[in-house]
Amino acid sequence: MAQYEIGLILNPNLDAAQAAQEKEIIKATLERHGVSIQNTDDWGNRRLAYPIQKDPEGNVVFYTVEASGESNAALEKELRLRDHVRRVTIIRDRPEWRKK
Repeated sequence: MAQYEIGLILNPNLDAAQAAQEKEIIKATLERHGVSIQNTDDWGNRRLAYPIQKDPEGNVVFYTVEASGESNAALEKELRLRDHVRRVTIIRDRPEWRKK
């Protein structure tokens, strides 16, 4: 199992309860695909480099996970189908990137 980082940009117009519910649904989706969540890093609403769907901000969340590489395309497709998910990126974490 390799380590991956999943970056998501969510709709910034969600209130706290809606954002928490969306994150729980995303967590359940990750677990359904056999992904083991190691760490969740919630950055909150951040200004983006360019507007996405006419919003200059986005709610940014990063998940550090362990997963097999076979289900990444299906996982990314399922996450993109969520209404409040604006962007999804899945990047394989490599140990040499952590060295200085």
